[in-house]
Amino acid sequence: MITILDAGMGKTLAMRGVEIPPTIWSANALRVAPEAVVAVHRENIDAGANIITTNSYGIIRSDLAKENIEDQFAALNELAGELAQQAVIESASDTQIAGSLPPLNGSYRPDRVLRREVLEPKYQEQAKLLAPYVDLFICETMSTITEAVAAATVAAETGKPVLVALTLHDEAIACLRSGETVEDALDKLAPLEPIGVVANCCLPERISDAMPLLAASGLQYCGGYANAFTRVPKDWLLDGEKENDGSLQMRDDLAPPVYSYFVSAWIERGANVVGGCCGTTAAHTEAISELVKTYN
Repeated sequence: MITILDAGMGKTLAMRGVEIPPTIWSANALRVAPEAVVAVHRENIDAGANIITTNSYGIIRSDLAKENIEDQFAALNELAGELAQQAVIESASDTQIAGSLPPLNGSYRPDRVLRREVLEPKYQEQAKLLAPYVDLFICETMSTITEAVAAATVAAETGKPVLVALTLHDEAIACLRSGETVEDALDKLAPLEPIGVVANCCLPERISDAMPLLAASGLQYCGGYANAFTRVPKDWLLDGEKENDGSLQMRDDLAPPVYSYFVSAWIERGANVVGGCCGTTAAHTEAISELVKTYN
């Protein structure tokens, strides 16, 4: 049985005219357009997603502070959970909710990953807020083994099932963005007993390369959900001031039918949980759903 994850949140919100600032990203919609967040969740449920993810990826204390709203940290996490629950109730579905635990000092930046003793209390705070609303946790876009282990350790403490999603290097095969191997990551995560390890928010080609290793892990779930970016510069920051910072360039060759071609390759190599990340929409979810019907 193949499980379908939802697509990215940010692109669809932007298409709806919701402001996506370079600090708190799609989490801004929780403040200015919560009804749009529910609508995006519902679009993905209607398109066939078995799991939707809370819009909590951008709820990070240090980023909220840049917008002078750090005091809203708890309220925003709780709202992200409530909106996901609302979407499931309104759709009258049995869709599950995954609580997103994100990188805490910049995405795709292994050089900026904080020490475990710093990371774990921060993850504990967010996980405790999200736990009442979610069926499982997904530790997303983990660029180092340390980051993945810290997030997964805390998520497991809630008693909820845990998926770990590793973001892979643009060029190095079967490696995290840190250069550490997927095999080493699987070994270090195994004692935490996650229900699965997947690859996310990276090139779909790199997910294809790593899928045999993920499938050989023996875990209940393996798979991937790619982004639609051309590449991520090594020293990139969403809210940075360098020439290559800010919005990342989108590929023009990952329309839903093409994206589902990659998903098919992942499934053929052993994936049983698939979806889309940044730059994908419910149209991608629908294409995946149609594809999965040929396997389930």
